Amino acid sequence: MAWTPPVYNTLHHILTNPVYAGAYAFGRTKSRVTLEGGRKRVVQGAKQAREDWQVLIIDHHEGYISWDDFERNQRQIVDNSNGKGSWTRGPLRQGEALLAGLLRCGHCGRKLHVGYTGDRGNTARYFCRGAHLNHGAAQCISFGNFRVDQGVGAEVIRLLKPLGIDAAIRAIEARDDEAGQARRQVELALEQARYEASRARHQYDAVDPDNRLVVGELERRWNESLLAVRQLEDKLTTMDVRRAPAMSEAERSRIMALGADLERAWNHPAATPETRKRILRTVLAEIIARVEGDQINLLLHWQGGDHTTISFRKNASGKHRWTTDASTGDMIRELARLLPDSAIAAVLNRAGKRTGKGNTWTEARLRAYRTSHGISVYRQGERAERGELTLEEAAARLNVSKMTVLRLIGTGQIKATQLCKGAPWVIPEEQVAAIAENGRIPTKARPVTENPDQKILEFQ
Repeated sequence: MAWTPPVYNTLHHILTNPVYAGAYAFGRTKSRVTLEGGRKRVVQGAKQAREDWQVLIIDHHEGYISWDDFERNQRQIVDNSNGKGSWTRGPLRQGEALLAGLLRCGHCGRKLHVGYTGDRGNTARYFCRGAHLNHGAAQCISFGNFRVDQGVGAEVIRLLKPLGIDAAIRAIEARDDEAGQARRQVELALEQARYEASRARHQYDAVDPDNRLVVGELERRWNESLLAVRQLEDKLTTMDVRRAPAMSEAERSRIMALGADLERAWNHPAATPETRKRILRTVLAEIIARVEGDQINLLLHWQGGDHTTISFRKNASGKHRWTTDASTGDMIRELARLLPDSAIAAVLNRAGKRTGKGNTWTEARLRAYRTSHGISVYRQGERAERGELTLEEAAARLNVSKMTVLRLIGTGQIKATQLCKGAPWVIPEEQVAAIAENGRIPTKARPVTENPDQKILEFQ
């Protein structure tokens, strides 16, 4: 005996040969005859579908695995294959996208592809390019994975709660009842066919052998009856093989316990994307995706045969999860007409504003934001052209302190605006000029604060 490392063909042969599952099969391959250059060419070893095999005897001998395990292996092999057509899901692949292999375009019926971008290649996007590759047409749909993956995961967790699992178990039991009724119908048909075959045999035995015409007709009817019996027996055997075994109480309790722990396992920090993908593939058969306007509509096909629909709002162009808040963007747009970038960054940080990724503002980040959003940089002397003064400039024009100008603003004698705390005051130059021409600054301006304990000193 020589031990050697396994190769692909050997392992594939072991997994796909029924003999290892205790079954005897004959006629798995056939010869194919073709004509090439006027000469006959015979090709050996062409595989046939299982229903075309000549002989299949299950439990013929003791196998290494059960027939149910063999059937499950065949389904898994087909499902993990990329060359079996667009209806297969394909194997689990690396990457953050959880729905790879499950999504299908609801517009053209093709499988969606996955593309990764970003500095670390961890930003995924689903898109349909089948029509583009095959016909040169435009892509059907395209959308990011982050919101869709989170929504599908939340929907799976919600439905796999203990109550949802109990409902699924009830659906399995109802399906088993339907399968039992279908089997009963086949049994009745088989009983009728056997009766017809028995009657045809009696008629054949009772006829005079010398009457060749009658004997031939009765023999044909008898053969047809026997063929119908054989077909119904094969159908009954196939139904018994494919019928799932009944769920025991221990299996039911174990599934209910897993349902209670599923949410904790899904959100656990140690849970990898591969683990979540396996969970999704266990409960989901396929997801049909359609993009209509600004909505992403997903039709979830569950393994049990049920269907649910969930929808998401599609981000507009340039909108993503790292987008800076709209209010912060408005502040930057207003402050860009008053201050340079370094001063704007300081004002935003004092106001508690952050970038889309939660970072503090710097001059470089602010400059990048302005460039991407088409906001021009502050130009020296821009406020003077608009007739606007700062608090310091207004105080110098009136020859008073800044606190006095603040009191004038507080009493409403000067109509000034301030975007936020820490931002510069915008004071109209014409109002300051009017007070300066009057030549008299009010001396009884109330305090800046509204504290009633703060009094005004009046000198007689």
